[in-house]
Amino acid sequence: MAQFSRTWWGQRFIAALERLVDPGRLSRGRSYARGGKVKSFRIKKGLVTAEVRGSVNPYFGVYKEPLYITTIEFQSISKANWAAAIAYVASKASLLSRLMLNEIPDNIDDAFAKLDLHLLPDSESDFTTTCSCPDWSNPCKHIAGVHYLIAKELDNDPFLLFELRGLSRDNLKAELEKSPLGQALSAELAAQQSTSEPDPTYFTQPKTQTIETPDLKEFWQGTKRLPQTLEPLPPATVPAVLIKKQGDYPAFWPKDGSFIAVMEELYERVRNKNSGLL
Repeated sequence: MAQFSRTWWGQRFIAALERLVDPGRLSRGRSYARGGKVKSFRIKKGLVTAEVRGSVNPYFGVYKEPLYITTIEFQSISKANWAAAIAYVASKASLLSRLMLNEIPDNIDDAFAKLDLHLLPDSESDFTTTCSCPDWSNPCKHIAGVHYLIAKELDNDPFLLFELRGLSRDNLKAELEKSPLGQALSAELAAQQSTSEPDPTYFTQPKTQTIETPDLKEFWQGTKRLPQTLEPLPPATVPAVLIKKQGDYPAFWPKDGSFIAVMEELYERVRNKNSGLL
């Protein structure tokens, strides 16, 4: 399992399949996924389409490597059920904030279960599979191999879980931002984003400017006195938002450990080391 998924959501996806699919088929599917037998792979609107290379077997008269078309179609959640699920998630700050920060809460499927819904596969009726190979069993080893590649894709984009069930990432966030909590968090995130303007050249060109002789008293003392005390800045509503927006496994992070956990440990060490300087 570890070779095909390093995240909890990918591992749960495989674990859900292992409860529903014959272990022998999954074992041969792992070898197909590991051996690069899947020639092409596409996911669009809950439908997974793949071309899988078959095996040459002269005993059965197969002298040329065949190419089989494999499809896996996941059962979409209805619009009414999606509306109920989004309303429930939007009422929970812990779920809403992590989803809007491009993270998947580890209890997201429990939230769906409260509404008798499932984000991960829960029964054989949650997906339909076909393959053009002559194997009478369904799922065959070609379909099983594609299942493992789906888990690998989930590592890169956990929001694929929602898309497989009929709701894209953009539509999910748009619906969450309509809620009162979503509007507040969206405004906070927008306020913390800074934009930079590109410099037309690498070297700033000097400008000639004539400066009138200033009043010496005004020059040294200024026209206004600085305040004796400064008001403390309000605490951030979402601490470390720039780091958390990257998620646990951003694209530039090659390690198996959580990026957020490593950064939290680093900042804690820096804070403790410099505590005596304050």
